[in-house]
Amino acid sequence: MAKYKRYDYSQNVLIPVSYHEQLMPGTLEFAIHTLVDSHMDLSIFEDRYNNDETGRSAYDPKILLKVVLFGYSRGLIPSRRIEQACRENVVFMALSCGQQPDHSTIAAFVSSMKDEILFLFRDVLLVCEQEGLLGGTSFALDGCKLSSNASRRWTGTISEIKKKKERIEKRVKQLLDQQLDTDQRDEGEDDRPSSILKREKQIERLQNKAERIEQWLKETGPKIGKRGLEIKSNVTDNESATLVSVHGTIQGYNAQALVDSKKQVVIHGEAFGEDDFHLVDPMLEGAKSNMEAVGCDEDYFEGKTLTADSNYHSPNSLKKCNQEKLDAYIPDKRYRSRDPKFQDNRRKRYKRVDRFRLEDFDHNENTDEYRCPNGKMLTLKVKQTVKDGVIYRMYAANKADCEDCGLKIKCLRRKNAKRKIISVPIGSVPGNLTKAMQEKIDSDQGKKIYSQRIAIVEPVFANIRTHKQMNRLTLRGKNKVNVQWLLYCMIHNIGKILRYGPNYGFT
Repeated sequence: MAKYKRYDYSQNVLIPVSYHEQLMPGTLEFAIHTLVDSHMDLSIFEDRYNNDETGRSAYDPKILLKVVLFGYSRGLIPSRRIEQACRENVVFMALSCGQQPDHSTIAAFVSSMKDEILFLFRDVLLVCEQEGLLGGTSFALDGCKLSSNASRRWTGTISEIKKKKERIEKRVKQLLDQQLDTDQRDEGEDDRPSSILKREKQIERLQNKAERIEQWLKETGPKIGKRGLEIKSNVTDNESATLVSVHGTIQGYNAQALVDSKKQVVIHGEAFGEDDFHLVDPMLEGAKSNMEAVGCDEDYFEGKTLTADSNYHSPNSLKKCNQEKLDAYIPDKRYRSRDPKFQDNRRKRYKRVDRFRLEDFDHNENTDEYRCPNGKMLTLKVKQTVKDGVIYRMYAANKADCEDCGLKIKCLRRKNAKRKIISVPIGSVPGNLTKAMQEKIDSDQGKKIYSQRIAIVEPVFANIRTHKQMNRLTLRGKNKVNVQWLLYCMIHNIGKILRYGPNYGFT
């Protein structure tokens, strides 16, 4: 007969626990504990409280900040899970010194930190600077799109949301008619109390939705984008945006990080309800303020290198980098099509029509006309037009020549196009930043520098989203979401201090 180790559930065990000894040097929990106690000024929270003479004692903000930071680092994003950990996990017990704040206290603390969070982030950034973790020579900018506490079902333009309300009201009317019909009948399955109760609850739920939309429409107008056109609103969180990510379309925020290349420290983080196109300016301004707060010069970015992907390429972004005297490398959307090493890869990956290019059209200098591959002539239509700082001359074919042409599929990109029009670059506007950026990116040095971008910034998002499992936002509104994202960035930077800080006193 098999023998097993003896055990007895009625056995009593007395375990002496020292909170201090649970926080072992060299661990993340010890780093958080030491930083919050010794290097972060939490007196900024004192104005919140008015209980020095009367009222109940409050939880120390240090305790709350410690358990939130450590909870987030373990993927415990909901406040209820942090509350549970403070009751069941000995490390959380040590950080909270045996106190057990409830989930409402934790949630209220996090969501109300919009005025304090940037100061806390800068305190951690100052330690990074003191420990020599900032190289201060090159930076990379990127963002990750995170789902927030907002439903895509409540997204649309004002007219679309009104139609949604009308459909809900129509459904309510149908259910009320069914209810009236049921009341008038003497018998039937629908007379069962459970069926009637279920229908009544459904009617109440739909009426509440319709009333909520009606109230929202009274308080909110159309949401206007950067181009002056209406963009989609969201009833649950109108500051969030519908974003396209590698994981599909989400309703959430674009979490941005500007990262120093030396040890991948985040020098500024911010969440936006829009795409990357307009975000170079606010991210650089935020980073400048942070670096000035930790003792750096106002012209901190002068002569430094910045890399960002093509989503950030815009005339305003290039202008901002030029004003800051940054050596920026931000490619346009077509930079790979100009790079010979990507040509073979594109042919292997995509089955696409090999269309005619500008070099396939022969130019007659005497008549200033172009001859197409089918022998038809394209005449001058526009002598000069400017797009993105490049000066073009435009030539167009005759509609009749293109209508029955057998090579039309290789020539016209759009199915409804009537004739071929080619744009020939003939020069550039003086001081054209777009053209200068293209030339810089296409150079050997530009390709080498830009290729370093991924190694600088992508590991930051891998650490935050995958390793630390901080891959979603649970709050609503830009201010609250920004608090949560900066907490994520703080945890990342604390990990860098723990890993690379040579002189930090974790003993």
